[in-house]
Amino acid sequence: MRVVGSLVCMLLLARASCAGAMERTHFAAVGEERTGLVIYSTTDFVAIRPLLESFQAANPGVAIDYVESLTKEIYETVIGPGSWQGLRPDVIASSAMDLQVKLVNDGYAQTHVSPQTAALPGWANWRDQAFGFSFEPAVMVYDPKRLPAADVPTTRFDLVRLLREKTDLYQGRIGTYDIAESGIGYLFATQDALHAHTFGRLIEGFGRNAVRLSCCSSDVLDAIEAGQVLIGYNVLGSYTKLRIEGGASLAMVLPKDYTLVMSRVALIHRDAPNPKAAKAFLDYLLSRKGQEVLARESHLYPVHPDLDGPSTAAELRRKAEGPLRPITVGPGLLVYLDKLKHARFLDEWRVSVGNNRVEP
Repeated sequence: MRVVGSLVCMLLLARASCAGAMERTHFAAVGEERTGLVIYSTTDFVAIRPLLESFQAANPGVAIDYVESLTKEIYETVIGPGSWQGLRPDVIASSAMDLQVKLVNDGYAQTHVSPQTAALPGWANWRDQAFGFSFEPAVMVYDPKRLPAADVPTTRFDLVRLLREKTDLYQGRIGTYDIAESGIGYLFATQDALHAHTFGRLIEGFGRNAVRLSCCSSDVLDAIEAGQVLIGYNVLGSYTKLRIEGGASLAMVLPKDYTLVMSRVALIHRDAPNPKAAKAFLDYLLSRKGQEVLARESHLYPVHPDLDGPSTAAELRRKAEGPLRPITVGPGLLVYLDKLKHARFLDEWRVSVGNNRVEP
């Protein structure tokens, strides 16, 4: 079990690699314990902790077990044994929107309707069972102290050009996800295939330049900070912003051709052991108060349409020089989870990109 520790420990956790093992953090009830709540989530503990503590302050009788892991591991646990170390989930929250939609489609979620769920944008609520609670851009990231200003890409066309014209400089110096292992990486890649005219040339460039493949945004950011990677592609803007505000020498680009925006998706398990606590948590997560905590302390870009200021969707819209393209929570995300399409897409990726996975 991970111990909740000091600020130093939190900063180390923010830079920890995604080793893949499921990790549990227990939050004792603030008051007399009346119920428990088990949350399976892919969100980094350092980012989600303020929200959990804020929820407990409003609900002092709820003890929380927060189980953190990678997208595919959470999905496979839910559809397989159903629990980890005897902890059955009440709430499942994941950045792999497509896998969350599949859980709903396959009957693993229960319906929940409240003023908070009704206030969501239409694209962030599917069947009153899958709820998007963040508005996070997929960005290009670089270290301004290492990357020449003239080489900073503002579009995918720019990145393709760099990979074609400066192979010597960028050989092994571009980082992105190993989409065979990363649920969110696969989601972003399939969305790029739908939206980007440059997708074929981009992945060919990745292969020609021996792109460095990682499990997750944290590992790509680690590699950029260490000087091993010059440009990270499709990295989560929320995690990047958190590091920048912590003093890291990083900068991010919202691509001018388009910026994908993903939403972390939460659902209540159909067999939640603590359904009342699960519903209370979901409503708090989607409430103005909970969304303000996400923006102010977690830097996760909340989805709430009325919020403004730093780390909000409104701020992103002002800063973006091109279109923002939110990924809709819904059945369209199931297309690339079809077994044949999934296998074909991965085969095409491997042929173009290869397998340059770097273990932490």
